[in-house]
Amino acid sequence: MKNVMKVSLAVLLITLTAGGLFAGARRDGGAERVTPITFLILGNKPTNGRADAAIAEINKIAGPRIGVELRAQYIEWADWQNQYQLALASGDPNLDLIVTAADWLYAWEIARKGGFYPLTPELIQANAPRTWAEIPQSHWDICSENGKIWFIPEDQYSQYTNHGMFWRKDWAAEGGITEVATFEDLERYWDVVKKNHPEAYPWDINGAEYRDMGLLTAYIQGKRPVQTLIGLATGNFNIFQYNINDPYTVVSYYMDGSDFVDAAVTLDRFAKKGFWREDVLNYRGETRNLLLAGLSGSDQHHTQTFLGLREQMDKEQPGSDLQMYWWGMENNNVNKDLLTHGAAAVNGASRNVEKALQLYDLLRNDKQIYTLYNYGIEGKDYVVRSDGRFSRPGGYNSNTDSLDTNFWAGRVDKFEPEWDTWWSGRNAFVDHLNTFAQEYPLEKFSFDNTKVAAEMAAIGDVCATYIPSIHFGKTANPERAVSDFRAALRSAGYDKVKAEIQAQLTAHARGN
Repeated sequence: MKNVMKVSLAVLLITLTAGGLFAGARRDGGAERVTPITFLILGNKPTNGRADAAIAEINKIAGPRIGVELRAQYIEWADWQNQYQLALASGDPNLDLIVTAADWLYAWEIARKGGFYPLTPELIQANAPRTWAEIPQSHWDICSENGKIWFIPEDQYSQYTNHGMFWRKDWAAEGGITEVATFEDLERYWDVVKKNHPEAYPWDINGAEYRDMGLLTAYIQGKRPVQTLIGLATGNFNIFQYNINDPYTVVSYYMDGSDFVDAAVTLDRFAKKGFWREDVLNYRGETRNLLLAGLSGSDQHHTQTFLGLREQMDKEQPGSDLQMYWWGMENNNVNKDLLTHGAAAVNGASRNVEKALQLYDLLRNDKQIYTLYNYGIEGKDYVVRSDGRFSRPGGYNSNTDSLDTNFWAGRVDKFEPEWDTWWSGRNAFVDHLNTFAQEYPLEKFSFDNTKVAAEMAAIGDVCATYIPSIHFGKTANPERAVSDFRAALRSAGYDKVKAEIQAQLTAHARGN
């Protein structure tokens, strides 16, 4: 009898599952299976419930329409570089859509390791037809290798993500400074802040999370016509560049010449002047909030961040007149973004490739869903004014109420709203960059590190050991530190890596 009951219960469970007791209900009262699609995105997971509410509204539309349920999974900013790659190397079949990028999220490296699903024109046309139609063939070509399409470009969104330092014009004026347009101007500005605002560091920065060559890049890029070779990261750093007039020859001012030595000596002087806190390499504070509170004289990030932060500073620090000194301002040495600075891919282990593409097609091309995902629910996250511009509801606080869904994988200008809070100089700032910013000449070049993977990893370890202390002036002797750094790079295989990069650049130039 017990065996009969076990069989009966098993049959009942199978019947209920197949019949949809655990599936989504159809609008006609029947049942259909709703496939969960997990979207892997970058950012700290919001806890205010606003993203959850917006996604719930999306699922009310996407469930009946294409039979999916959107779920978000976050790679948080603490150790994000490693955690992102580990997530995609794990073979987790529960991940589906992936935010990626060719310049900062290792897209080609991950694709070659099997982290992304190989897409075909037929697969995209069948499941994301509007996306396929909107993207030119030349842009698909940029995302293709070995006859497969590995990711979808965010190619119709206007932005600049060139980096620089943000500074307060009101504090600069206290020392007679009207502009910060050179690296030397930056030092003069920080001298003024140090003198007049003892309550604030000239640049308060979380060195524990600052995995960037920032000021080193600023120093060299403003003095030499060089730009970083994209897709050649060694760990969290990139020491290889090209000359603007010769993009097919690899150089490294971090290894050769005196510029890196001069930069190290300069930054050592900055540290001794107290431009940042003594324990910078261990500090873990939220320094952007300190800028907003008037407790830091600067913040460092890219143009898109500046445009939003300018608005916040106008509100939190009226009259601050926040400005941006971008790297390469001295010689107009600025590149436009890659078309693949933001992109979407499908996880190589996903069991729901078609459904993932169908969901992406809605997120990118359906205005209602696009607005829900990026801006939330009307009346709660935003309101629409009579002139069509978006505004925030009364009591909205961007520090606590933000959506933080971070769709850096398919934004499009045609659905982007204009906000009533936008800084009045926003368009002129971008238009000015447009007058001289250059196209990256090697967008289609993708480095294959197969032959030098071990050496690149070793170089990454060397960079992680030396660069933070050099960058923040935490060495006993900056010249000796650079010498030791360069010797360690050679021991790690620098020459072999550089030779392999050059060989591939030369082949790319020949069309091979």
